[in-house]
Amino acid sequence: MFAFLLVIHAIIAATLVTVILMQRSEGGGLGMGGSPSGLMSARGAADFLSRATAVLATAFVGFSILLAVLAATRGAPAIDTSLARTPATQAPITQPAPAPVPTGASPAQAPADNSAVPLAR
Repeated sequence: MFAFLLVIHAIIAATLVTVILMQRSEGGGLGMGGSPSGLMSARGAADFLSRATAVLATAFVGFSILLAVLAATRGAPAIDTSLARTPATQAPITQPAPAPVPTGASPAQAPADNSAVPLAR
């Protein structure tokens, strides 16, 4: 049911866009004006397109609200916990052993002052 209503909603949206784009620009939007001798220049056609826009816009908003209500009230599936680990089955985290220091060499020590930093001079 939800998928069917979603398809109807998409068809209404596409039709609404088509009807809006077919209308003549009354205010000269984007610097373009329509010629009075155009195909849809009759006042009856303009009334039809205006009414079709109003009806489609109302249907679009109505379907949007209906789909939102259906999406909120349908049984949401539970979170999939099939891959979740329980603490008893987790492997213990071990720290890697430190690398042995070769005999006769001392570990590197940081200098006591900032002389090793190039910008500190």
